[in-house]
Amino acid sequence: MYNHQGLQEISYLMLYGGAAMLAIVAYLYLLFSKGNMFNPQNKPVKELRMWTAAFFASVALSHIWWVVLGINILADDRLVRNIIAVSLDRMTFIPLMMCVLVRMLQDKRRALWPVAVSVVPMLIICVWGIVAHSEHCILYSTYYCLGLCAMFVLLYVDKVRKYGKWLHENYADLEHKEVWQSLVFLSITLIVYIIYNSNDGSLLIEYSTQVNTLIIIVFLVWRVETLQPLETEAPVVQQTEIEVPEDQGEQAEQVEESANTNVYVKIGALLKQKCESSQLYLEHDLSLQQLAASIGTNRTYLSNYFAQQGTNYNTYINQLRIEHFIRLYRQALASSSNITASELAFQSGYHSYSTFGVAFKKHTGYSVKEWMDREK
Repeated sequence: MYNHQGLQEISYLMLYGGAAMLAIVAYLYLLFSKGNMFNPQNKPVKELRMWTAAFFASVALSHIWWVVLGINILADDRLVRNIIAVSLDRMTFIPLMMCVLVRMLQDKRRALWPVAVSVVPMLIICVWGIVAHSEHCILYSTYYCLGLCAMFVLLYVDKVRKYGKWLHENYADLEHKEVWQSLVFLSITLIVYIIYNSNDGSLLIEYSTQVNTLIIIVFLVWRVETLQPLETEAPVVQQTEIEVPEDQGEQAEQVEESANTNVYVKIGALLKQKCESSQLYLEHDLSLQQLAASIGTNRTYLSNYFAQQGTNYNTYINQLRIEHFIRLYRQALASSSNITASELAFQSGYHSYSTFGVAFKKHTGYSVKEWMDREK
């Protein structure tokens, strides 16, 4: 019979192998499957899907090369084995995690070459450690990686904040578009990394690392499958250029300001005609870009118009939708119609009742239930 320690080791090996197998399955699923098990109606962002698959491949390979190096290749040289295995983890796991998180932000295309450059110091430290056979190599690599992760976290938190602002300016429905959940993923990943670097060989820490790995895999597949792809290119619309005479700058500025004022007046009138009167705002997932195209302008002019009115696209559309909901509810009350608030919210342009509830309270100051009780 196995003793208690032996059972723990066997259960850990099963967990270790399970994490590796799940990573392989997730990799193959994202790479080859054309379906979507979390949200069949959503077509995931293709590039994000590929980067996430690469990340899962690195997770699976990490489990494999620790075993291969330890048993078959460098079993007699523990230091070199650790240097190579740890360096491989850090040169794949960390950069790919960064690429995945960057590709979740869809407001603009961001270059990934800085991530590739960040790998070079880790490679140099690894080569030096092997040649010099220095046990300080892993320590220096740890310091570098912690500093790199801290810098990335600070930058990413700021980017997510700006991304949230961009979403509110361009979309009324934010469900499956926001990426604050990626900060959750980032936090979990950092916890795994800290545990990994403080590993003293105890089974408890090894267990924690593998459990967190399982959580990361499941979370990332869900995030990739549910994140809605967003259009970022504004429609091309010809605008009238205003010639500025060299010797009449002040007069030209007045002409340009007057022209812009006329443009905004026209936009206001077009919004009433094309959006409010026609109830275009009831279309699900209507974006600023689509609204701009429908009235014959571009996203920049429309954004500037809303800013001039002291509002933004998100607030404008939600106000129209909530006013529509209020009208429908009062009509339902008057006719004693047995219709639910969620059905009315859907008819008012909302996919998600929770999204509607947040917007409703922001607009009226009451929760949906409180407001409905006051109306009865």
